[in-house]
Amino acid sequence: MKTLAILMVLLCAFTFVGPAIAVEPHEILKDSVLEARAREISKVLRCLVCQNQSIDDSNAGLARDLRLIVRERLTAGDSDDAVIQFVTKRYGDFVLLKPPFKSSTYLLWGGPAAFLLFGFGALIVAFRRRRAAQPFDTAPLTDDEIRRLENLSSGDQGGAS
Repeated sequence: MKTLAILMVLLCAFTFVGPAIAVEPHEILKDSVLEARAREISKVLRCLVCQNQSIDDSNAGLARDLRLIVRERLTAGDSDDAVIQFVTKRYGDFVLLKPPFKSSTYLLWGGPAAFLLFGFGALIVAFRRRRAAQPFDTAPLTDDEIRRLENLSSGDQGGAS
């Protein structure tokens, strides 16, 4: 009975577990409005170590440092855009999970489309070459060729007469 009670408590505890959040308790600001702003900013900044996680989700040391910088800038009175610009100036556009569309990021945005177009172009060229290599009109077999085929199919491996 005691084991069943422990299992029920554990089941209830794990039922209410949400997504893992990397923000540590000592990082959380006392001002709930500033904390909410910090969390929103942290969701758009990329962890440079993990690269596919926001700094809000990452447990990496650099992500923690970035979260602290965001909170410091907010408590200093910076706007959300000013904080993002500060971090971007320091680490480049790569730190943004959704980088801006500008000349330095054209390859980032257009690269996948260029690869798709190149792939489709290569397929079209390959199919056209294959079609051109296949004979459309074949000449009829000569009498000698027909005789050789008949000899092969009948099992007679002898030479032509």
